[in-house]
Amino acid sequence: MTTDGRPVPRPGPLADPAGGATDAVDFGSFVRREGGAGRLVVQPRMGFDDPGRMRAGLAATKAARAVTVGTVTLDSYTRLGESAALAEALAEGRELNGYPITAHAPAVTARMLAGIRDHTFPVQVRHGSAVPQHIFATLIDQRLDASEGGPVSYCLPYGRTPLAESVRNWTEGVRRFAALRELGGEPHLESFGGCLLGQLCPPSLLVAVSVLEALFFHRHGVRDVSVSYAQQTHPAQDREAVAALRRLCRELLPVPTWHVVIYAYMGLYPVTEHGAYGLLSDAARLAVDTGAERLIVKTVAESRRIPTIEENVAALEAAARSARTTVPGSVPPARTDTAAADSETYQEAAALVHAVLDLHPDPGVAMAKAFARGYLDVPWCLHPDNRGRTRSFIDGDGRLRWAHTGALPLGRSATRSTARHRVDSAGLLADLHHVQRRYDTAGGALPAAARTAAESTEITEGGSGSPVSHN
Repeated sequence: MTTDGRPVPRPGPLADPAGGATDAVDFGSFVRREGGAGRLVVQPRMGFDDPGRMRAGLAATKAARAVTVGTVTLDSYTRLGESAALAEALAEGRELNGYPITAHAPAVTARMLAGIRDHTFPVQVRHGSAVPQHIFATLIDQRLDASEGGPVSYCLPYGRTPLAESVRNWTEGVRRFAALRELGGEPHLESFGGCLLGQLCPPSLLVAVSVLEALFFHRHGVRDVSVSYAQQTHPAQDREAVAALRRLCRELLPVPTWHVVIYAYMGLYPVTEHGAYGLLSDAARLAVDTGAERLIVKTVAESRRIPTIEENVAALEAAARSARTTVPGSVPPARTDTAAADSETYQEAAALVHAVLDLHPDPGVAMAKAFARGYLDVPWCLHPDNRGRTRSFIDGDGRLRWAHTGALPLGRSATRSTARHRVDSAGLLADLHHVQRRYDTAGGALPAAARTAAESTEITEGGSGSPVSHN
């Protein structure tokens, strides 16, 4: 590293930390080439503490009958920067919920990736930190050029780091990460803004935060980005949301090096096999029908435990099969500019984005100001920097709508559902289980064992209803 935190340039192609050159292709180019226009790149949420098991998971992902990219999800100690606790856990041989990349020498990770990460199989490191500088420094040292997160999406849902501090941390981290370009790579960052709490966040806010974080990445030097959207409660509304996301990116991002990633539903997941695969198949169809290039899958084990490698591969292959049998545009879509402009979601998202950008030239500073004023306000989020004056509900048609808009600058774009719909605890509980129950009971009455599992499901960090790492 130089004194200002940038990597020391090396001649020739991007080099791996063990020496020599790697033939790995940059993440964004691969996804844009292999995904979109009816094709889909699928990706697991996978992280193991043991380098051998992590390598086995990546190898199985690469060998799956699908077009895939790899994931190395980091553990919670690494995410929080708790190096002493991490060292103690490793010394005691305790199992972690992800790969402790900062605790391993570069050569260990290089050996784990050798012969797997290449031009046919790029790998993304996922973490979830509001204090990511140490993670970005490690990625630079180990020449890993794809990650994700954001100053808002990796702050509000997961901890109590002040938002202004998260913005400063992410500004420093992104600027350092952008300097990987000097080594011959093209760093890629994905906004996690399309997920936020995982469920019960109206689509317009998900779209707005994802676009704003992508603009933040560009502002600080990373020009290859992806924007995210998590499948919600109503397929047609989801198609409107992805159309709005794509249109805002075309309008606002300064370069065309971006793509869209869909997340299979991030809320309480079905407990039956037919329910889990039905929801995943619908996520794949949403991705194909909206032209999205990449899909983050979930497995049949999501409601109960951390999935195995085999369960992850089964989910990847199931999603790929659903994608192959989906004809783009077979469902009446909201994909054209005209349709997107006419949708409530686009009008709301555009109003939010432009109101925020008017607050400051730097999108990160603007987002912090927006939360302070209530221009951005996440329903049900307990972070101290979130005003908490907005509420949402699922209407009779299954659409996710605003019950209370607080100080959101929606103006005339506010939907017809903002007439202060009363939200009580029973209604909130029903909404939290809405998708889970709909898919679990699609094949008839919920089996007794599955009903017991559903009743015992708790909401965990990120609203996933699963002990698996949040991202």
